[in-house]
Amino acid sequence: MKQLPAGHRPMHQQLLPEGVDRRPPWLTVKLPAGEGYELTRSTMRNLDLVTVCEEAHCPNIAECWGHGTATFMILGDTCTRACSFCAVKSGRRGGDIDAGEPSRVAEAVARMRLRHAVVTSVDRDDLADFGADMFAQTIMAIRAASPGTTIEVLTPDFQGSLDSLRVVMELAPEIFNHNLETISRLYRRVRPKAGYAQSLALLQAAKRMAPRSRIKSGLMLGLGEELDEVRDMLRDMRAHDIEIVTIGQYLRPSLKHHPIVRYVPPEEFADLKDFAKGLGFDHVESGPLVRSSYHAADQAVAAGAM
Repeated sequence: MKQLPAGHRPMHQQLLPEGVDRRPPWLTVKLPAGEGYELTRSTMRNLDLVTVCEEAHCPNIAECWGHGTATFMILGDTCTRACSFCAVKSGRRGGDIDAGEPSRVAEAVARMRLRHAVVTSVDRDDLADFGADMFAQTIMAIRAASPGTTIEVLTPDFQGSLDSLRVVMELAPEIFNHNLETISRLYRRVRPKAGYAQSLALLQAAKRMAPRSRIKSGLMLGLGEELDEVRDMLRDMRAHDIEIVTIGQYLRPSLKHHPIVRYVPPEEFADLKDFAKGLGFDHVESGPLVRSSYHAADQAVAAGAM
């Protein structure tokens, strides 16, 4: 057997933290397969829709698609930012607006008989309203096609524009979500075109514009944060009227992306969940495989949004 040069690791191991040769057992996931998965996949392909499940390489795609759920990604598949954690492709321009996209998303929601629909998008800094009107059009289309379905939107920061935010919040989606992603100290490296304080202000403004909407945000661990910094971040989130929080493990998409500093064990996620609940969040989803939309319908129920 050919010996590798000293200090060299195979590509799949280079994606892992230094000194770690394989993912821990709590990060094992099923391969995508099964009738439910294929049905969801065919619905997305037939309606020419994009999902963040695929574009962001979500580890839970087998489970979620197998249960007939997915997170719709509107406004194309090209993001105008290049955050160092994200697998979605980026470019200076995000592509032409597809005026028929909201109605196709609504048709998919109706076909799949979703009780809770999650709609996100790439960042569209190239648009005057940063994509806010397309979120509004999609909310209206879903409500017309599937009146019993609750709606969660996971939006970009709209560059802090309250005018753009108001376009979305005037429709009072049951859940408004914008992810902070990481602690403020790491923003320059992880989210260089975003601002920690700006994102917190956006989330608080959303609650004030639409008090009936539940406000949600999420973060990743394993990027180099300290647990005390995470606790401070959770305090900041609660102080800015965030009611639902998701906490998961960062997984490195490629060698171009931010390295994984460490794998956080399940017991630390459990401790952070207890801490966050003690701060007064309505619902906390915390675990290595948790993503923003993981068990989103159950989160909505637990937070009283459904």
